[in-house]
Amino acid sequence: MKKVAPKARKGTLRRILKYVGKYPLSLVGSVFFAVLSVAGSLLVPVFFGDAIDCIIGKGNIDKDGLIFNFIAVGISAGVSALAQWLGSLCNNRISCNVVRDIRKDAFDKIGNLPLQYVDTHPHGDTVSRVVADADQFADGLLMGFTQFITGVLTILGTIGFMLLTNWKIGLVVVLVTPLSLLVARFVATHTHKFFKEQTETRGEQTAFTEEAIGGLKTVQAFAHEDENNAKFNEINKRLEKASLKATFYSSLTNPSTRFINNLVYALVALIGAFSVIGGGFTVGGLTKFLSYANQYTKPFNEITGVITELKSAFVCASRIFELIDEQAEISDKENKELGEVQGNVLLENVAFSYVKDKPLIEDFSLQVAPGQRVAIVGRTGSGKTTLINLLMRFYDVDGGVVKVEGEDVRALTRKSLRSNYGMVLQETWLKNGTVRENLKLGKPDATDEEMIAAAKAAHAHSFIKRMEKGYDTVLSDGGALSEGQKQLLCIARIMLTKPPMLILDEATSSIDTRTELKISDAFSKLMEGRTSFVVAHRLSTIVHSDCILVMESGHVVEQGTHKQLLAKGGAYATLYNKQFS
Repeated sequence: MKKVAPKARKGTLRRILKYVGKYPLSLVGSVFFAVLSVAGSLLVPVFFGDAIDCIIGKGNIDKDGLIFNFIAVGISAGVSALAQWLGSLCNNRISCNVVRDIRKDAFDKIGNLPLQYVDTHPHGDTVSRVVADADQFADGLLMGFTQFITGVLTILGTIGFMLLTNWKIGLVVVLVTPLSLLVARFVATHTHKFFKEQTETRGEQTAFTEEAIGGLKTVQAFAHEDENNAKFNEINKRLEKASLKATFYSSLTNPSTRFINNLVYALVALIGAFSVIGGGFTVGGLTKFLSYANQYTKPFNEITGVITELKSAFVCASRIFELIDEQAEISDKENKELGEVQGNVLLENVAFSYVKDKPLIEDFSLQVAPGQRVAIVGRTGSGKTTLINLLMRFYDVDGGVVKVEGEDVRALTRKSLRSNYGMVLQETWLKNGTVRENLKLGKPDATDEEMIAAAKAAHAHSFIKRMEKGYDTVLSDGGALSEGQKQLLCIARIMLTKPPMLILDEATSSIDTRTELKISDAFSKLMEGRTSFVVAHRLSTIVHSDCILVMESGHVVEQGTHKQLLAKGGAYATLYNKQFS
């Protein structure tokens, strides 16, 4: 397993402290109330010991002193409890705000990640970092503020009181204590790798679970449930082993430190008892000292537990920071906005590959005039969708140039470029919201009349009206809609925006033939005067295109109209005849 370098851990701590530093008032309040809480708890043994010394002998009791000390004990305990509660409020505020900020930064980064990252990383693992790892980090951070700071202050305070009360016995306690710290450090250092393994395996499990649920229909169709169960059980078993190791080794900390702390307490009691017999200590003084010895050792048990939680929290934080530190898309803040678009598109000597040593598109050139309808056909893996990715600048070219209205798309802002394209993909996407919100996604200021007209043009109006609340029906992950109905909504969404350029990637793949003919007619009207790129497997849908590109292995092997390519009798004619033979 890859070890985390100390510098990386220090870097994680610095970044956490940077987030914490954004809330100075809560941080000051946390420390102040921690000091007040500890001070109150440390004063309780003083007054309690003095109360014992007020009982001089049988029938000889200082009642006024006894009453005063008991009242003082009550006030000190009350102040300590109140300060502890107020401190917890500050700690909760810091923890929740810090995790909120980290989650926001992580989600912002997801929005700016290049498509290559999304394509090459399991979605479930990314979700696990933003959700599960952030929760784990929040728990560790809260425990750190609540117990770590209070514990350290308690240790320092009790050392001071013990040295002032009896410096010889206090010195014995201070000298024996490092054994507890050494044990805690040894265990905590060796548990870090187990917590890292546990967190990574949990992310893998989340990714696999999301994949299994998302493809449940396919899994059931191929009767692959047993294989999926076996794979999940294998991951689950590894997670169990990693969790057991992390829990087992971290659990050694508490009993080890408790043994040493009990040893310290026994030494204090023994030495103190001899001091009382020798007259160097009062019974009340010994009571104070034993109470301080107990208070002194108790935080070590808590802190060692906190360190274990903090180790787990740091691993989770480092995974979130890894996501935040991923290389974002090249910034286009300095780029200019794309002005009025007529639909002039030029690809000149374009070269591109997803894997650097496996070229896909090489020396590809294409010029499209305004209003032209360009169809792209070819076998799977020939580069059709890749070409669309380059037009939309989801990926940047490795060589050559893609221009819109004579401007290199890399010199334009992505927002201005993409807002001039209307895109309908084979894979439909609808957000959780009403039908109205989904249709107006690209044009929020559209009127209801425009929205309904677009829905009618896409032949979606009739089934929308049959829904429970019509256009105000809430769609949760697509709701109970069929794939064809989802696709019609996506088509209506584009028809509402009326962009100057269109990209249709198998836009009617999930629609029945009768509806497809109607949609094709609506698309024909929509594409009039607009530059359009149509990726199609059903060649019947592109016979009226101005230009058909036949792609193989990233190259255009044929180019022309439907009639020209059929007459040529080449690759296109072969594809067409196979479909209609």
